[in-house]
Order: sequence, then structure tokens, then C-alpha cells
Amino acid sequence: MTGPDPSSLIHDLLTGSAPFALIARDDATVELLTGTVVDVELLADIPLVDADGLPREVLALVPFRQVRERGFVCHDDGAPLRCLVIDKRMPLPRAEVLASLPATPVALEGAGFDIGDEAYADIVRRVIADEIGRGEGANFVIRRDFVAGVDADPREAALTWFRALLEHEKGAYWTFAVVTPGHVAVGASPEAHVSARDGIVTMNPISGTFRHPQGGATAETLAEFLRSTKETEELFMVVDEELKMMSAVCSDGGRITGPHLKEMSRLTHTEYMLRGRSTLDPRDILRETMFAPTVTGSPMQNACTVIARYETTPRGYYSGVAALFTPNGATEGPTHDLDAPILIRTAYLVDGRLRVPVGATLVRHSDPYGEVGETHGKAAGVLGAIGAIPRDAAPAADPDADPDAPVAPRRPLAEDPAIAELLASRNDRLAPFWMNPQDPDGSGPFAGRTALVVDAEDRFTTMLAHQLRHLGLDARIVHWSEATPAEVDAADLVVAGPGPGDPRDDASDRISAMHHVVSRRLFRRAPLLAVCLSHQILADQLGIDLAPLAQPHQGLQKSVDVFGEDASIGFYNTFTARVAPGTTERGITFGSVTAVAEPTDAVSNLPAGDRDIPVDVAADPVTGDVYALRGERFSSVQGHLESILSRDGMRTLERLIAAAL
Repeated sequence: MTGPDPSSLIHDLLTGSAPFALIARDDATVELLTGTVVDVELLADIPLVDADGLPREVLALVPFRQVRERGFVCHDDGAPLRCLVIDKRMPLPRAEVLASLPATPVALEGAGFDIGDEAYADIVRRVIADEIGRGEGANFVIRRDFVAGVDADPREAALTWFRALLEHEKGAYWTFAVVTPGHVAVGASPEAHVSARDGIVTMNPISGTFRHPQGGATAETLAEFLRSTKETEELFMVVDEELKMMSAVCSDGGRITGPHLKEMSRLTHTEYMLRGRSTLDPRDILRETMFAPTVTGSPMQNACTVIARYETTPRGYYSGVAALFTPNGATEGPTHDLDAPILIRTAYLVDGRLRVPVGATLVRHSDPYGEVGETHGKAAGVLGAIGAIPRDAAPAADPDADPDAPVAPRRPLAEDPAIAELLASRNDRLAPFWMNPQDPDGSGPFAGRTALVVDAEDRFTTMLAHQLRHLGLDARIVHWSEATPAEVDAADLVVAGPGPGDPRDDASDRISAMHHVVSRRLFRRAPLLAVCLSHQILADQLGIDLAPLAQPHQGLQKSVDVFGEDASIGFYNTFTARVAPGTTERGITFGSVTAVAEPTDAVSNLPAGDRDIPVDVAADPVTGDVYALRGERFSSVQGHLESILSRDGMRTLERLIAAAL
């Protein structure tokens, strides 16, 4: 008995009107999915069961506007959360599908970027100066669109482009075509955003883009790229951001492996893999991980605000995901596995208009024209593959080579010893905590005590809470807007968390609330650990000056002296507390501290001598920038001890908590 005839099936797709999806996830097979289309409002509404309660398979196109489910802002274009409820899945031989697909190039009219090169370079400058430079975040992804008119049947265009991507693009995680009423999406996404299978959640942060020179990449040209500080730190920052998500959905926080190379036809990327265990519904996993920092920025909430400020049009499905929910036969726990690539390197066709959105990750080191070039390279990866622009020429043949000799397959660049050594050396800088197996068991030096982590809108708090549990603390996270005085008073330890913005911004409700949390613990002499933004707030209340840095320390690793021990720590700050160079201690008096809350009666009634307490200061001996503070029942740190950049993070965190307790 033979299987379905791919040629006949492709003919039916071309001439029919039913929705379908074609997905290639390996080198041998193309999956044809057919069914009915249902548009829903929320991720929780994705119809994973039928009327009888039986599980069913669903392919969902999740637009960027779903970030509203997390309370984040966006330009809301009403793009539907579109679900293809699958009634039939047919695996087909890739070679036979390829031979059956149309191959005549699709003509484009009026092709070009909607934002010119100079205008985009100006956006890059403004984001670096006005957003990263004011402490609004570590990195942001701002997009522009390559657009053109298409006078062709949408189904034929979709299948033609799908064939071209199968034939000419390599290294994609998914190559796909999804055709539904009024909308076509065809792409070759290099990046799996999140997957969940048998209780194991995997995320795949990819960052750093090496555009192959004419004739192809070589180990020498790639090595120069891998030595770039900007590209290295860009990858570390997105790994940190995705570890925040992993710590929110996985009981064991997430373990990183890598780095690896993702080699494609025109581009090569660097990537890590993150894995952890979770029992959450896959729709909840998807919600908690919306969306990848590689296409938005960090911290996530503020990144969405910055995107809305600089992108004047909605994103549609760009930076969303294609999420395939497949029944796994489980009777307990999640009933579906999840496979969800990011919707990038994707061409959209709606009402005769082609749109290929592309973005660049803007960091403190970004060169405006370099980021312009990156958007050209990413657009070319799709446009070249589908034949919309000329494809790269093959490397020139060796004139002295024997023309009759068999051609050996090109060795992957990652197998070159020098490249492998460069990749491996990146891990020398990273925290071993996140590279080792993790499973907090409730033991640890602070077992039996509680910690309340106050989230100031940077989900580094999820990583902090995970580390606190490893130290034995029963840690719980509460948003700054929901932290009641009773909760703040009841915890054995309060961790006032990091967040974006200027610690001196009196008009910000969030900054004001964090001042209240810090001062309440400070005046009650209740154990407090203040991190980054909250460290600055604490310093302000202790009468220490605050100042903006000349150059933001976003994603910067430094070795600093923290009360007599050298520590390698990752910094994500634009502002700093600053003392006179050489200062190692200060004296403060509770009655004279500038604070949002008044001292408690118990404190204000103390004799004057009992209200005077010493404060130890760990600061840069040259600049006076304050790295840490400690005093009676409090300590603070400017850096992020939870970051993968904090190689000595756990040791330093334990020391500071011990001081506070």
C-alpha cells in the first residue's frame, strides 16, 4: 500500500480554498496539516480539546499583540490569534514535495524598506542615548519592514516561496508555509522560542549575527566576529533574559548548555540551549515566556514600551510564535507537547502586499550603520532564498583542483578547532550555578526562613528567588503594586528588586513604592537586601549621592572588591551611588535620613546613640562608584548576582544575606 501522492496533494492545495500548513522540521519530511480555522482572543482559549473533552492538535499563529495578556503595551492591530484545528496530518517525503511545488519566480513591484537607512540609523542613535542611556533597559529590538507589491495568486506565491526556502535556505528550525483566509505566512525561522515535551521545557536564545562575506564564510572571518565584545555581550544579555522566563516556569530554574553555532545560507548566529522541568499547561508556558528577548529586548515590560515608542506601526505576527500543540497521550499533567518557533525570517502576504519585518538588537556598543547592515542581512536571508533578490554566488572553485575528483562536503565551521575553542572560552566568564544541574531541596544555610522578593518590573527577580531557594529560603515574589505593608513586615528577609528607570524620579509610582519598601524595612531594622535600582534607592535614603554613568553598564562584567573579597559580577545599571574615592565606611543617623516613610515610634524614641549606626561601603577606589553597602540588618549590591555574568554571584549573595540577617 502506497502513501498519498505529493504531486496530487500540492495540486489540490494550489487549486483549492481550504486552509493548510506545510512544515519541514527535518531533512527528510514535510508535514501537511489541514483542518479548520478558529480565531480566539486569549492563549487560554486555544481549543486543545473538542466538545467531548478529547485532546486535539492545534497550530496557532500568535501575534505580538498577545503581550497584552501580560499587561504590556503594544500597537494593537487586532491581528487574530489564529488557530488551525488539525483534522489530518500527513508526513510526506521532502524530495517528492520539493519536486511538486511551483518554481516560477514571483515578481515584486515597488520593493524597498518602509524606513530608509538614514532614518533607521537615527532611530538607533536615539534609542542608545534616550533609552539605554537613561536606564530604561539593557537592549531593545526595533524593526523595519521590507515591503513590495505582489500580483500573483496568494496560494501559488506561498508554495513557490516555500519551495525556494526548502531548496536554498539551510539550518532553519522550521521551514513553513501557513495559508489561511486572507493571510499567508512563509518563513524559515532559525530559532525555537520554547518547546515542552515530557515535562522538559527548552528555550533557545540566539543572538549575534554574522553576515557571510561574498563567496561564503570561512573560519578566519567567523573568528573575527566571535571575538567581538558587542556580539558576545549581546548573546549573554538575551540568555539572562530567557533564564528569567525559565525560572518563572521551571521548578529547577533552567540549565544552560552551549554555546553553539547556527549556520544558515547567508548568516551564522551564536546560540545557547536552556532546559528545565515544568508541570505547567503549555499555554501557560507560552504566556509566561511571551516573547523572546532576541526580538523585543530587556527587561521585557519596558522593552514593549520602547517598541511602542519607536515603531509607528503594529508588528502583526513578527516576533510572535507559531505554536504547535500536539496531544501526548498523558493522563496526568500536561496533555499536549509544545513546539513554538519565533516568527522571524518570515514573509507575509496580505491583500497583495509582501512584508518581511526585520530588526536589530540595539545595545550600548551598537554602531548605527552596523545595525542598518544587520537589517539588510536578515532581510536578504529571506529575500535571497525566495529569489526576490540575487542569491549569493557559490565560492570560486580552486583552479588547480582535479575536476574529476569527488567534492567533499564542507565541514561545519563549528568543527574547526579554533572556532570550537573560541566558543568554549565564552563559558569561562559565566556563573557555574546556571550551567550545573539544579533542584533546590529546601536545605541551605538559611533554611526555615522566609523571603519576600519585591518585583520592580525586572524579572531578574525570578532568578533571584530561585537562588534564594537554593540557599534554603522560602522565597515568594510580589509585584511592587501589590506589596502590602503587612507582607513587607512579615517576611524574615525582604529582597527589594531591580528595575528600569531613574531612582530619583519622584513622579514614578513604581519608584515611590520601592522607596516605601526600602525605608519601611530600614527604619524597622528588619533584614533587607536591596538590588540594583533598590540599592540606589537605599543609598539615596542613606544620604549618598546618585549620578548617571558616563557610559551605561548594561551587560558589563566587572571584577570588584566586595568587603574584602574579589567578585566577578554582572552589571546592568545606568545610574550609580557615588562617594568620595577611598571611602570605606560612613555613619548615618536614622533621624536625619532622607526617606519616604517616617521612622517608627520604636526607632524615633531610641536614645540618640542607638540611632547612629555605621555603614560599610564597598566602592571603586578611583571613581567612588558604590558596589555594595551593609549595615545593621541591611545590605545591598549594585550588580546582578543572579546574572549568568556573575561568576561569583552565589557566594556574594550568601555573604550579603548573612550580613542582613
